[in-house]
This record gives sequence, C-alpha cells and structure tokens, in this order.
Amino acid sequence: MPDSQPWQPDDQAADAAGATGSPDTAAPAGLVLCGARLTDGRVVDVRLGGGRIEAVGTAGSLAAPGPRLDLRGYLLLPAPAEPHAHSDTALTADGAGPGAPGPASHRPEDIRRRATEAALLQLGHGATALRSHVRIGDVQGLAPLEAVLQARRSLRGLADLTAVAVPRLLTGVAGAGNLAMLRDAVKMGADAVGGCPDLDPDPAGYAEAVLEVAAEQGCPVDLHTDSDDPAQLGRLAAMAGGLRPGVCLGPCAGLSRLPPRAAARAADQLAAAGVTVICLPQGGCCGVEGWGTAPVRLLRAAGVRVAAGSGALRDLANPVGRGDPLEAAYLLAAQHGLPAAEAYEAVSSAARTAMGLPGVRVEAGYPAELLAVRGEQLSGVLSLAYSRVVVHRGRVVARTSSVREYCDSETVVALDLPRQGRTDSGSCGGP
Repeated sequence: MPDSQPWQPDDQAADAAGATGSPDTAAPAGLVLCGARLTDGRVVDVRLGGGRIEAVGTAGSLAAPGPRLDLRGYLLLPAPAEPHAHSDTALTADGAGPGAPGPASHRPEDIRRRATEAALLQLGHGATALRSHVRIGDVQGLAPLEAVLQARRSLRGLADLTAVAVPRLLTGVAGAGNLAMLRDAVKMGADAVGGCPDLDPDPAGYAEAVLEVAAEQGCPVDLHTDSDDPAQLGRLAAMAGGLRPGVCLGPCAGLSRLPPRAAARAADQLAAAGVTVICLPQGGCCGVEGWGTAPVRLLRAAGVRVAAGSGALRDLANPVGRGDPLEAAYLLAAQHGLPAAEAYEAVSSAARTAMGLPGVRVEAGYPAELLAVRGEQLSGVLSLAYSRVVVHRGRVVARTSSVREYCDSETVVALDLPRQGRTDSGSCGGP
C-alpha cells in the first residue's frame, strides 16, 4: 500500500465546495467517495448528499455526475466523537508553567480562540462532534461558557461543539450562588450539566443538586469523579438510576485502584443504573487528582457502557495531551487488551451514544460523519494513523497528509517499500 504520497482532492470543485462560502454551506450534491475499503474488506464507492449517505455500492458502480474523491488505499470508518474535552483550558500549558511569562489568560476572547483552535485540532484527528466541560462560577462567572458558545457558533458547519456547565461548589452557603448560575448556564445554551462532586465538602449533596437541575431542565448529566470511594459511588449510581436523557461519569480511574471485589460491585451498580463511563486512556484532566484509566474490561464485562475521551489537551493536567481519538483507541487495544474493533467503537459509536448523537454506519441513510484513514485494516490504522480525511455533514472539512520516503537502496527496491507517488490514476482521477 503506498502510504507515502500526499492526499489530494480528485476534483477541485469538491475542494472548493468544502472550503468556501458560509459555515452553513450545504454539502456538494452527489459527492462520491471512490474506492474506499470498509472494515469487512469490501472496496466500495459511497455517495453523499444532504448531509447523509445516499448509497453504497461496489467500486465503480456509482457513476453519478459531480465531485469525486479518490480514497483508494484508505479505510473508511464512522467518524469518532470526543465526549470529554476541556476547551476553556486547552492549549494553556506553555503559558502557565514554571518559567512561563505569566498565567494563562482567562479573558473571554482568549478562551474563545483556544476553544476554536482546540476543536479544529481535534477535528483534524477525525472528531466531528465534541463535548467540552467548561468551568463556571468564581470570578469568571459565566464568561468562559459564553466564550465557548461563541466558538461553537463560529465552528458551525465544520464540527459540532457542545458544552457541559461545570460549577466548582454547589452545597452550603458557598454553593448557593453557583447553583443559581448552573440554571442560568442551561438557559444560556449549555447542553449538559456536570461538575466534580469529589471537590465539594458534600459530594452526595453536589451530585443531588446537579441531578435535580438536570431533571428540571431535561438535559444530560456528565460528572467528573475519580470513583475511588465505593460508598460514594454507590450513592451516586442509586441517584442516577433511570434519569433521562442519561448520566455519564468519568474518568473513574479510581475504580482500578479498588480491591477486585469492591470494583466488581461498583461496576454492577453502574450497570444497573444505566450509567455510561467515559474513560481517558491518554491521561487525566483538570479537577481529578487520580491518574490511570478505568478498568475497561471489568466495566464492559459487567454490562457498563464505556466510551473513551481525550481529556486534557496540552493544559497543566496533561501538557502533551494530543486530543486524538485514534490514540485513545490504540491505548485501549495496546494496554487494556480490547480487540481493535471494540477499541474503535469506544471512541466512535459508544462516544456518540454517550453524547446523545445518532449512530453512524457506512450504510445508506446514516449521517455522513466519516473518517478515512490510510490503511487496509483497523489494527494497522490504529497503529499508523497518519493520513486522514474527515467528512462532516457530507463534505470534506479536514485533511491531514503524511509523506513517507526512503533513500535509494537495494533493500528498499527489493522489499518494494512504500514510496511517494502512484502511477495509476483510475476512474476517479487520483493524485
């Protein structure tokens, strides 16, 4: 497989349709993805239209007029989603560490810029939908949330960004104002409510307050918790049971530090409550002290829905965080023993379900949220996910190209290793 050539659009009209006009520009009519390989081994053409997949046929069978993209040599997958980001603190590590010129700026315009840049970085990795936890209260009030909501508006048509309002305290005299602010955050446009009960003097009271607001407003709950206290986790699971539209907990790394029997009981309680656990294989995030990853295999064996997120993106909690869903899937496979398909499911369909988004399959009728990665099998893609093409609402919104070259030598020639360039152009007018 030639893994070395830069990816290029097969039709300049397709590129122009995806890069010009307002953010709400409709997807190009009849865009066809040519020669893509699916995880079941089939090589197909995929026609997109109206933001959905219109048809999937054998390679060369969809001869519709209009723009065409050559995806020969690429594996076509449902696009991943990012269920646990921190847009307001992303990209602040270099401005808040020892020797830095000063603390990271919390001005709304700077938060908006960071949130936008972070979302675009993760979009380049393939995440067409992102859920960001945004801190509210303290001296900043609702300004960080407003900045992230402005970033969401500016990203419309490129990626879907949703926000979780995260107050610091919610109980006692100190938390009364934050509780009112949490309700205001939902009215302002926050899509979910959350926070970190571990940091409140009354963790159970904190969780109860969040769940009460969620029930009032009919919005999801997404809570930070290390989950290292079985009794506290059991109370939280009991309170969350049956709540609609649903409850997510993460990163729950503390479960991996519990005695096996206690961890198993906790997993059973979470499964019975219908709670989704969002683990963070790439590292921790702000607001949670414990490191490590939730016991993914134990949770899955108990019937808990498990999704995987990225957590911190180059902030103080993880200064080298990549925000790459495929890296999260790689770590689930490499360190937790999940098969490649199940590891990718955790960052794609399971992540989308946790965020309340419709499912995606490479089949007619499904949303055109797709990721093409150079490779032939999912295991190879998770190992060497270099070149990527990202499709959101039926149009190409991001591309990453990797070029691999080797110097001339008898070894390279004898092994026929991948080189830059390809001689055949095919029916789709390849690069």
